[in-house]
Amino acid sequence: MKADIHPKYYDNATFTCACGNVFTIGSVNENVNVEICSQCHPFYTGQEKTLDATGRVDRFKKRMAKVSTK
Repeated sequence: MKADIHPKYYDNATFTCACGNVFTIGSVNENVNVEICSQCHPFYTGQEKTLDATGRVDRFKKRMAKVSTK
């Protein structure tokens, strides 16, 4: 590595989420503000909503059934 060209690395950088969760991770920034984390993201909290807009899956299955019978 070349000397004096790399940014300072903080092993215990503080990450603060908009939900209030604070955690530490290594980063080149000492303090980081994030909008979403694993404590408030819908995928991790189980609040994820799966949408099947107007039966798209059913229509796809019908099309595939027609193709496989021909």
